[in-house]
Amino acid sequence: MTSTDRAKAARRIVLLHATPVAMDPVNAAMASLWPEAEAVNLLDDGLTIDRAKDGPDLSEELIRRFVDFGRYARRSGADGILITCSAFGPAIDRMQEELPLPILRPNDAMFRSAIAAGGRIGMLATFAPAVATMEEEFRRFAAEAGAPTTLETIVVPDAIEVLRQGDADSHNRLVAEMAPQFAGHDAIMLAHFSTSRAAEQVRAEVQVPVFAAPEAAVLRMKSLLGGDPC
Repeated sequence: MTSTDRAKAARRIVLLHATPVAMDPVNAAMASLWPEAEAVNLLDDGLTIDRAKDGPDLSEELIRRFVDFGRYARRSGADGILITCSAFGPAIDRMQEELPLPILRPNDAMFRSAIAAGGRIGMLATFAPAVATMEEEFRRFAAEAGAPTTLETIVVPDAIEVLRQGDADSHNRLVAEMAPQFAGHDAIMLAHFSTSRAAEQVRAEVQVPVFAAPEAAVLRMKSLLGGDPC
């Protein structure tokens, strides 16, 4: 099958992962919301290890490495690239500048939904090195949307560690236990693709809307590539 024939048959969406714990949630969202698309997973879990070593600012070396990851995705036949790790904002900016295809940030679609719910937003995160970048992206997104909002973040202790050890139930419980601290907010965001697996438990703890990134991102990518609008 030629690339043209394949494109007619199915859109190839390359899912770029910097940690294996992000993979199941977005693959489940792809299967549920866009089953006719061809989801291809690329993983470099060394990126997350080295991102944690970088500190608050992303190094130029790691930016170039992340962009090279995107170039490989394009060579593999991607019609669109969906990035599932929220800790690489400047690298995603560079990738969007250099590669001529739709490249979707992990959280833009979730930000859009949360801002529409109200002006006081809470975010539950589990990977601290990603928080500063995410908060900056949120403020930029809100400013571009002309939406007066505030964002408060809680980093849930130990949750990402137990998830990496394979204990998803404990991860979900730890995240959900923090949710009532945002009960008075207009919306709660679950910061990372990996955190989205706790959505059901978080919703059971609060009465405010709870937004997870994978479903919103898949629908947004589908819209960008000419599918149903989200």
